[in-house]
Amino acid sequence: MSEQKSLRDIEDVITKAIKKVNGRKENDLCKYLPMTTGGYMHHFTLRKMKVKQPQELSAIIEKFIINNEKPSSVAPKQRAARGSRKRRDQYTFSRGQLERMLSIARLAGDKEMVAMLSPKKSLATAKRELIASIRHAKIDQELWNSYVECVNAQQAVINAYANDMALSK
Repeated sequence: MSEQKSLRDIEDVITKAIKKVNGRKENDLCKYLPMTTGGYMHHFTLRKMKVKQPQELSAIIEKFIINNEKPSSVAPKQRAARGSRKRRDQYTFSRGQLERMLSIARLAGDKEMVAMLSPKKSLATAKRELIASIRHAKIDQELWNSYVECVNAQQAVINAYANDMALSK
């Protein structure tokens, strides 16, 4: 009986609090309930506390919303900026800078750097460019190498898929 009473009590407290903050649903209360870790309460936490710790949730709601003359919303928890896990020691180059480095590598005859700095092409693009160069009677070893690289990459994907299918049987 006491469990039903506490559930009814928490529902009454939640209803009062929703009316006080001019909300429409339970989740609207979350941004008024601060957490010790910073920021406001997550709606999953509110739901969990409602079932497992109704007295504690009721006390929090009464303290920060019902007994508070003018409840104020809590600032959200500070999150790490997007891309904050990126390595700082890696350089990012503009397209023009990359093309300059690529032309320098070509002039130096450094095939490894040329391959590394060249944009990766799809098989269809490499095939189309290779056919166009043949039509124009131009021989371009880099174009042939990129075509071979695309074919090998596609074959590796096909082989990996075939292996996965064989293992799953």
